[in-house]
Amino acid sequence: MEIALVSNSFSSITNGKGALSSAKNNADSAKFSELIEAFKSKNDGKSTISSSQITESGRLNGEYSSGFSGTFKGQNYKNSLATGAAANQANPHVKAKTIDRTSELYEKSMELENYFVKQMLSEMRKTIHKNDDSDFAMQTYEDMLYDEYSTAMTKNAGFGLADQIYLSLV
Repeated sequence: MEIALVSNSFSSITNGKGALSSAKNNADSAKFSELIEAFKSKNDGKSTISSSQITESGRLNGEYSSGFSGTFKGQNYKNSLATGAAANQANPHVKAKTIDRTSELYEKSMELENYFVKQMLSEMRKTIHKNDDSDFAMQTYEDMLYDEYSTAMTKNAGFGLADQIYLSLV
């Protein structure tokens, strides 16, 4: 008698949708179990899954930064001239090399330039005097903000470090 009373009151709280919700949860759980089994079979029975199997190449699952993947698209970026410091050739008789900005090597070169810019910004940030009432969340947010600043500067400032790195590796 008490069980029927409890189920009737639960049904009245959820407007009769409790059974439907439970069925959906069971179906989702079964689908998730099937997905895990599929990953195990693809992974030679290992229970671990690397992030490269479930995310875009070179990015971590849950990564918050915008990154450089797909920054340059189109044919006009396949054979572009160097910019910034890489364009300043001391010898006028040397023919300027072209850069394929759509390549993965150039994306990695931009990531290395981004690292240098991030180091520069972090050293500059140390010179700012702050009051001591910042908490962990605020520091984390500032770190993320400065990461995005360095990414935006790398994409738009035209330092030319990525161009120099690319040209030295090609």
